[in-house]
Amino acid sequence: MRKILPFILFNLLFLASCNSNTFINEKLEQHKEVTLMIKEKVPEEFFPQDVKIVSVGDSLTQGVGDSTNRGGYVPYLEELLEKDKSINDALFDNFGIRGNRSDQLLKRIASSEVRDAVKEADYVIVTIGGNDVMKVVRENFSNLNLKAFSQQRKVYEKNLKEVLTTVRNDNPNSKIILVGLYNPFFKWFADIREINEIIGEWNQVSQDVLMKYRNTYFVGIADLFYDEGENLLHTDYFHPNDQGYELIANRIFEKINEEVLEKASTENKENGN
Repeated sequence: MRKILPFILFNLLFLASCNSNTFINEKLEQHKEVTLMIKEKVPEEFFPQDVKIVSVGDSLTQGVGDSTNRGGYVPYLEELLEKDKSINDALFDNFGIRGNRSDQLLKRIASSEVRDAVKEADYVIVTIGGNDVMKVVRENFSNLNLKAFSQQRKVYEKNLKEVLTTVRNDNPNSKIILVGLYNPFFKWFADIREINEIIGEWNQVSQDVLMKYRNTYFVGIADLFYDEGENLLHTDYFHPNDQGYELIANRIFEKINEEVLEKASTENKENGN
């Protein structure tokens, strides 16, 4: 009987140990499952990323008319982007030059400085075309005609294609955003309805060109200036003022938010990320 009791106690202890290990293992497995479930549900904005943006183009990119001298639409767009939970820092390289036409922009983006920046960019924002239109106005001031605008528009279209091709060759994955034209001439040509039609035709050409390149987006701003008129223009009655640049930044952000960020989020969900 004395020999049997230790044997029974040993077996009881052994069984208790097995049950305890089984219980611990089950708890560990449950913990792993809970941990995995939590990881799968962590939203993307939990780990905000830096975004690199290259701004190229004319005086709208340089920020002529901006009383703060901070770069036109850029500081407003930077602030809007960094409020987004998925973005940590919005890092801008501003290569805007006052007076640049599309042919001059083409030479500008071929420089090593701009090309190196474009290669690292998540977004490339372009403002161009206004000085192409202005060239026609200056050369035909006393005799403006639709034919002159039409001829220059073909030159602009060709240059725009080359600009987009150059950017796309340097960075196949960047998102390219082209800001449309607006009519700043109503101060001098208020009675010429054709000016609005001309701006509309140039904007349509821009959109037609963009459709031939992937990851490109058009931001229309003509209606902003048509509705508000002189209230959005600088004292030179050509460039935007602070309020004008802020509204342009809002439009660009809306396009990025609706067409780019939301699309990326949808694609990640579809891919199971």
